[in-house]
Amino acid sequence: MDKEEQDKLKKQAAVRAAGLVKSGMKLGVGTGSTVAFLIDELGRRRKEEGLKLKAVVTTSSRSKKQMEEWGFKVDELSSVTKLDLTIDGADRLAANFDGIKGGGGALTMEKNVAVNSQKVVWIVDESKVVDRLGGFPLPVEVLPISCEQNFQRFKNAGLNPQWRMSGKERLITHYGNYIVDLNVDPVPVPEGLAAYLDHTVGVVEHGLFLDMCEEAIIAHSDGTIEDRQK
Repeated sequence: MDKEEQDKLKKQAAVRAAGLVKSGMKLGVGTGSTVAFLIDELGRRRKEEGLKLKAVVTTSSRSKKQMEEWGFKVDELSSVTKLDLTIDGADRLAANFDGIKGGGGALTMEKNVAVNSQKVVWIVDESKVVDRLGGFPLPVEVLPISCEQNFQRFKNAGLNPQWRMSGKERLITHYGNYIVDLNVDPVPVPEGLAAYLDHTVGVVEHGLFLDMCEEAIIAHSDGTIEDRQK
């Protein structure tokens, strides 16, 4: 599948997802190429249909800028008690609705927004859908103060860690941390690995998004859009 065809699929799924957004909602808006199409559709609805949102929280500065360019006011998560709906992409979506996210490096904010939402919907094309989680490096955001020890710990555990790079330097996240990508394919026991990472001192957040997504809008290469409910 070439990029043009993939973008067409992403746009179709994003437009379908935008139809879930109603005026007066408190909305979480994710990050990534598919979400960029979603934002454009929300902007069109604001301009042509008068869509008004009570609050908007984005998971990246890129999405924030795009929403503001369409005239939406973007809020801080800390100022919103509970979001009605969050729409985001995913790097992998398993059959049980668990996912891997963080390919763009925004996993910490993405997870914070997701857990503070009444409902989470992911929009993906069929290339992201797998039976079991895998086929994509698992990002782990770590504090610089103990990053070397964490890297060695992951190596000793057989998790095949690699530093996320930006050119010749380590990528620095929005929060000033580093990302270690774990290369485990497939993820053997997602709940067990998540618990291990959650209890590892120095880990800020990881890209295992378990039991968070309730609905997935999937664009298929045959042009059909599947709305899959958990």
